[in-house]
Amino acid sequence: MCFEDEAGFTRRPPRGRTWGRRGVTPVVKVSGRRSGRVSVAGLIAMRPGSRTRLCHRVRRHTGRKDERRSLSERDYISLIDGIHHLVNAPIVLVWDRLNTHVSHAMRALIAARDWLTVYILPAYAPDLNPVEWLWAHVKRSLANLASVALDYLEAVVRNRLKRLQYRPHTLDGFIAGTGLALDP
Repeated sequence: MCFEDEAGFTRRPPRGRTWGRRGVTPVVKVSGRRSGRVSVAGLIAMRPGSRTRLCHRVRRHTGRKDERRSLSERDYISLIDGIHHLVNAPIVLVWDRLNTHVSHAMRALIAARDWLTVYILPAYAPDLNPVEWLWAHVKRSLANLASVALDYLEAVVRNRLKRLQYRPHTLDGFIAGTGLALDP
């Protein structure tokens, strides 16, 4: 069983709390100009008797005029094919109602894979998706990070996700946080 969701990161850092000297408010300076974003699709895969796994795809958008601003159907399918190759088993995929997930092109790509079964979460139910907890965890670790370049932000996001790949108990905690009973 796999859960999938996507998130975006910009050079403007998520707000967080920090310590500072009394009377001196810490200030994080960030350039206000538009400088692109980093889009990430994350997938948490669980299988009875095996450790929980995290796979992800990262795409950098520089803000050019003809460039796509989000992940495409091909990006999502390559992520799903990668996890299928990793676990070597049929996949039950649960994801949200993103327009790319329910497009005609995506339906055709899903229909071509007989080992893939897809379920769509109800609208406005992010608390049922453990990958939302993953994004909250990653964004909390990026709080007050003033990234100078988009390349640096991409490297930091990849680093945070790579660390989580080796912490299956943390990934299990994200699944437990949803309150879903996944017993057969």
